[in-house]
Amino acid sequence: MDPAHTIRDAIEQVFALRAKAAAEPELGRAVSAIKRLQAQRFRGSYADLLQSPDYGEAARFFLDELYGERDYSERDSQFARIAGGLAAVLPGPVMGTAVALAQLHALTEELDHAMAAQWLQERNTAAAPESEAYVQAWNAVGGRADRQRQLEGVVQIGTQLAGVTSKPGLALVLKVMRRPAAAAGLASLQQFLETGFGIFRTLARDKHKAQAFLQTIAQRESAWLQAMFDAPAAAQAQALDNLLSAG
Repeated sequence: MDPAHTIRDAIEQVFALRAKAAAEPELGRAVSAIKRLQAQRFRGSYADLLQSPDYGEAARFFLDELYGERDYSERDSQFARIAGGLAAVLPGPVMGTAVALAQLHALTEELDHAMAAQWLQERNTAAAPESEAYVQAWNAVGGRADRQRQLEGVVQIGTQLAGVTSKPGLALVLKVMRRPAAAAGLASLQQFLETGFGIFRTLARDKHKAQAFLQTIAQRESAWLQAMFDAPAAAQAQALDNLLSAG
């Protein structure tokens, strides 16, 4: 399947999940709660990076664009609409990053919505604290292979961003796209591309910094997945509470 179709299929999957949540308000609120807790957990896991002069911008970009709780509907609509145009304008490696982002986005939404459905059951049957309800939903959904694939997707995107930002002429291509993108109603997507490539261009000037940042993400997320899948439920909830309070 060509990159444009892959992007459109992934975004259509996201739209379908959002439509279901919009039609079922309780489910929509549960999805929002799941995303809010996950964003807060990320802030706790990476409090040091978020405050770091070297890695703060990259960590905030990951939080806002990959782990965040904000509404991505506008960007996604633009993403799907211009998928074919991106393939014609952007270099192959950059288009690969766009494809990886769309696929990661679809997988993340699928997991979040599956957890939200379980969350509703747990919250409706007992007034469990949010951390306990989250852990119960996580354990009910399982999907260790999917979670590992999700982490690999995050690291892949970071690695690709760090790699392609050093390519000559890319910054100029993005700058030239700015006005046409705004005129075509694609400002949100354009901002994402410019911000992401700009941040990682700065980080990639020191190869070791880019590697250290991505290794930290991989190591901490791997440790988090191991704790969430292998520890007893009480320990899982305590670990989550600790990070939520830190975030």
